[in-house]
Amino acid sequence: MTNDKFTNRIWLTVSLLTVGLGFGQTENNEYKKRVLETAEIDYVMSYYTQDGSHASVTGGIGTEKLEDITPTFIIALPLNSDDVLTIDAGISAYSSASSSNLDPFDASGASGGGHDDDDDRAVYAGVSGTPWAASSGASAQDVWSGVTINFSHSSDDRDFSWNAQASFANEYDYTSIGFGGGLSQQFNEKNTSISLTGLVFLDNWNPKYPTEIDSYFEAGSNLNNGFFGPIDILNQSGNIINKNGPNAWQPHVDQLITDTARRTFTGALSFSQILSKNLQLLLSVDLVRQQGWLANPMQRVYFSDKPNFYVGNPSSIPNYTSPKNRDVFQLGDDIERLPSARTKLPFGARLNYYITSSLAVRTYFRYYQDDWGLVSQTASIELPVKFGFGKYTLYPNYRYYTQTAADYFAPYEGHLSTSNFYTSDYDLSAFSSHQIGLGFNYTDVFAKMKFLGFGLKSVDLRYNYYDRSDGLTANITSMGIKFVMD
Repeated sequence: MTNDKFTNRIWLTVSLLTVGLGFGQTENNEYKKRVLETAEIDYVMSYYTQDGSHASVTGGIGTEKLEDITPTFIIALPLNSDDVLTIDAGISAYSSASSSNLDPFDASGASGGGHDDDDDRAVYAGVSGTPWAASSGASAQDVWSGVTINFSHSSDDRDFSWNAQASFANEYDYTSIGFGGGLSQQFNEKNTSISLTGLVFLDNWNPKYPTEIDSYFEAGSNLNNGFFGPIDILNQSGNIINKNGPNAWQPHVDQLITDTARRTFTGALSFSQILSKNLQLLLSVDLVRQQGWLANPMQRVYFSDKPNFYVGNPSSIPNYTSPKNRDVFQLGDDIERLPSARTKLPFGARLNYYITSSLAVRTYFRYYQDDWGLVSQTASIELPVKFGFGKYTLYPNYRYYTQTAADYFAPYEGHLSTSNFYTSDYDLSAFSSHQIGLGFNYTDVFAKMKFLGFGLKSVDLRYNYYDRSDGLTANITSMGIKFVMD
């Protein structure tokens, strides 16, 4: 980003913040309470790290190391007494060892032998690769960026509100455009509320494929041209194959993605009820319909009824599925393929009980199923404890999750080539997970502390540890700061 662009963004932010900061006034010159008293800015930053051994890009085995930083600004602007404009803009900058292995091959030239100090991989016959270490390919890191603009309007009695929103997001292989809105009505002296929302996302792939499969089609199915021209291909025994022979390696199908579109339609209905002074209940149901290319073209699949072929050091083939393998890579049989439609149906229930003014119990349960055969259940509990005259809150929390496998999942080399659909993405496998965390919140409703002319309203800090039964672990640290304009 140049300095000029940075300056322009600052001036744009300042200009937006000056919109609609006057008092709300009705037609008969009577003042009423505003939906949002003054402009607010939320800055949210999270840092996520994970590790595991079931990378989907390399067919269900290999490193899953990933780091992700997501700075986000949320600006809420009162346009008048009844209307609020919210702008949510952020990026997600990540580095991924598994995604880097879209192109796992490290070429060292024709010298052969040697050692690559950058990724600690031995080099054999000019080219090496492994699912157990990050490659230096272009897919090793990327930046997702997105913005959502939301306009909301509330009735004079604040019992009814509606909103409309539009969004745009982009990364190097995917673009998303979204729009939608919602309605909310309160009854029974605001003790009962019903909300209805609908969203549409029109997405498109800019598909990136595993290097060996992409190169095969680029070379016109000729293993003596392009990427494969100077490279030896090995069979399971470690012997160099005849590239012109009848049993040479080739991808399982003769085409890649033909339709790059993905469309998602979401409807949600929620009902909330204050049951007593201490007890609140919320029930929700969603209906999600997806159509288009729903598989990830980056993800390899290996078949158990197809011979295996490799590039790299033949002596490492027996240890291919072990992290000890540092210098041989198995050529993919195909990319992930899934049905072109999916219907999801989640049900949720949230029950909050306020034991005292300083202690509450927040519980949540969610049941989910879809027509791919995946069924999941989520249960969580949070125990906020306030102290310091309500300014400070500690909230320990725990979440348990379990799911069955999708119909089309099988592990590395667990699929048959006669199947129509297949994936080795462990997000679609059967697993359970535990997440435990602790949060801290500071709130000053009067925003007495000042920073660059803004009042500091709240600070929120959280840490969560995540552990999945397939060996994936993650650490999530997040921070949120809210400022208000005086």
